[in-house]
Amino acid sequence: MNKLFLSTFATAMLMASTALAQDTTISVAAFEGGYGRDMYTKVVAAFEAINPGIKVDLTISRTIGEELAPKVAAGDFPDVVMVGQGSRSGITENFIRGKMLEDVSDVLTMTVPGEAVTVGDKLTPGIIGSLATNPYGDDKTYLMPVYASPTGLVYDAGLFQTRNWTAPTDFDALFALAETAETDSIALFTYPTAGYLDSYFPSILAAVGGPDFYRRVASYERDIWLTPEARKALDLTSELLANVSPTTLGYANNQDFTRNQQSILDNTALFMPNGAWIVNEMKDGPRPDHFAWGFTPVPAIEPGGTRYVTTTVEAAWVPAGADQKDAARQFLAFLYSDVAAVIFAESNAIQPILGLADHLQGDAAIFYGAYGQPNVEAVVGGFAATNPVPGVDIRATLFDSANSIIDGSMSVDDWQASLNEASNRLSDQLAN
Repeated sequence: MNKLFLSTFATAMLMASTALAQDTTISVAAFEGGYGRDMYTKVVAAFEAINPGIKVDLTISRTIGEELAPKVAAGDFPDVVMVGQGSRSGITENFIRGKMLEDVSDVLTMTVPGEAVTVGDKLTPGIIGSLATNPYGDDKTYLMPVYASPTGLVYDAGLFQTRNWTAPTDFDALFALAETAETDSIALFTYPTAGYLDSYFPSILAAVGGPDFYRRVASYERDIWLTPEARKALDLTSELLANVSPTTLGYANNQDFTRNQQSILDNTALFMPNGAWIVNEMKDGPRPDHFAWGFTPVPAIEPGGTRYVTTTVEAAWVPAGADQKDAARQFLAFLYSDVAAVIFAESNAIQPILGLADHLQGDAAIFYGAYGQPNVEAVVGGFAATNPVPGVDIRATLFDSANSIIDGSMSVDDWQASLNEASNRLSDQLAN
């Protein structure tokens, strides 16, 4: 794929004379996740090469949200933040709830630096307009989508090949496989932490009621969690959690979560919710000779039914309090250049650019190839933004409660009731 875009890089360098000539420094704060650090430094270097008037002060950290919090409280804002919704710090959600984000809808009409096409024309259709990009449910984009990753169930395809197993496409087949694997002392399921169920729930909610049902859940329709569809999703999930690896709870924390991920490589658990970043994150994990990464959507409810791939879209955004908003927009636009896309793709961080996934090879192709499987559709995860509601965190109530279901301290009835209460309270405080 690099060869495909080499000419673009050369063109970009030739166009440097037309880049911004101002003497500007922008601060960019990025979360260091499973994709690593190198891609950020390389993209910044490429951006500076075609914009000699702009320097980038780059900060990369696994705890970037926590580090930014006191600075933001003191009125010291970065110009660009690359942290998606769902991070442990919750910084992006805090900016959404506080209506502290810059409207960057105009970036979609900007010409990509070094190219002759607009950002909007390069983006995959349907990627703009979800709650992941337009958090207030209107036509204004505040979060630019980056690293659109298919998430679902990761497994060892080599193990399946040696046992002549097939990845199940419906829940009956999934639970039948659990019985088969149990004879080999292999658990059906694990998760790194309960928060990783954000890779699972949008898919199963769409599976039980269709994508529109998921949107109703994500928009806090009153009493949505009392519907038969919602109960079906919780019952199936409870049965799935009953087949969890016995070591899951002990390692489901921010310090030990890779041990749960290692259980897939060790063949002590069959499936875990995760995304393409797992390949890089676990590149040094020991594994048997037969190991090969496998990826499959969350099963359908009935045989032959539609399966959904929860598409995790991370985000780049500009705080409303940023000092260098024009240069920040220029940086955002560059993220969708072919030059930047190649750099990101080298770390398996795939920009949502038309046709880019068609050129993937190796492990990345395994994950993105799921979109081409029979009866598979994409659903973008996320919840509608609300005004702050003290004591209510819908993500914690939905995802973290899985720990309590596993240890028996919460029943499915209690889970359903707490979800409905939290959702209804948020419904009254929609931030639009």
